[in-house]
Amino acid sequence: MNLHEYQGKELLASYGVAIQRGIVAKTTDEAVDAAKELTSTTGTSWHVIKAQIHAGGRGKGGGVKLAKSIDEVASVAGAILGMQLITPQTPPEGKKVNQVLVAEDVYYPGATEPSEFYISVLLNRASGKNMILYSTEGGMDIEAVAEATPHLIFTEEIDPSLGLLPFQARKIAFNLDLSGTAFKEMTRFVTALYNAFIGSDASLFEINPVLKTSDERIIAVDAKVTLDDNSLFRHPNFEDLRDFSEENPVEVEARAVGLNYVDLDGNVGCMVNGAGLAMATMDLIKQAGGEPANFLDVGGTADAARVETAFRLILKDPNVKAILINIFGGIVRCDRVAQGIVDAYKNMGDAIQVPIIVRLQGTNADIAKELIDASGLNVLSAIAFQEAADKVQKAIR
Repeated sequence: MNLHEYQGKELLASYGVAIQRGIVAKTTDEAVDAAKELTSTTGTSWHVIKAQIHAGGRGKGGGVKLAKSIDEVASVAGAILGMQLITPQTPPEGKKVNQVLVAEDVYYPGATEPSEFYISVLLNRASGKNMILYSTEGGMDIEAVAEATPHLIFTEEIDPSLGLLPFQARKIAFNLDLSGTAFKEMTRFVTALYNAFIGSDASLFEINPVLKTSDERIIAVDAKVTLDDNSLFRHPNFEDLRDFSEENPVEVEARAVGLNYVDLDGNVGCMVNGAGLAMATMDLIKQAGGEPANFLDVGGTADAARVETAFRLILKDPNVKAILINIFGGIVRCDRVAQGIVDAYKNMGDAIQVPIIVRLQGTNADIAKELIDASGLNVLSAIAFQEAADKVQKAIR
């Protein structure tokens, strides 16, 4: 579950991470009021207006601008609110901006020049340890930094049973070439950041940039936070942070009925029971010359109602040219699945206009094939993986 920048910053602040202060606004008037409040509480006279969407690269698309007066806050916020913001991480049509974060200006003059760093916390699945990835080159595309100057990318792996040790926090500050007050501030910042990562059951924290201000403070100027959906039962309050308008509506609908669905860009719909089999089925589609249009795991139950719901979700994608149903009957009997497919097909009438290939293996697979073949519907049954692949290939051609 992705959070907006302002939500991520509020979460970080609750764990003692120093942040760039700001107030979210949904209208121009709210943005002006927020700017006035920040001026009175922080003393800032300039404000940064940031579009709040679930995508990076907002600045490149015109979604982050500096306002040097209250009048400019109104004009800048008015221009950003309601715009279709297009960035390298949005769909081609962009995303509509429904709210902005009015933030304090932290690039103020002082004794030293501000410096920008990159810091992220994530799980290294290869080692089974958490990892802090960091660089002196903040504010830039970290992928470009890694490609052009890999020696400027540092990593620190943390044993989850021990947590971040003090010497590791100091090592990070040292590699970022900090000293004095900034060195101490960075060790505190990194420690609080890691505690927030663990405490919130996050799967990713990305802070770009982390700023060393001209008076040696270390603060998070941005915050990309992704929470682990599987841990939400431990944090019931986090569910209120979900912004459904930023999520794929079909995925939201699938989640509401207990289906695991991920929208993709292909032309062959998938309906499978089990995540592992779903991944293998997607490989099968690729091998057959097609592209998977979705990941859909119907789970251990596949009655007519559930199959019909899955059909309707898949068919909301106009690019789907065929549907491959690949079920292994272990817990669920294949004949029940087959009957569910036939019943769902009949219930939907003319809504299904694409060929359907069904591969059922396992308990009562032979009975299931007989049910499919005798249905008289535009449903093709298959036994072997290769047979299913051949029929998918023929269907999309």
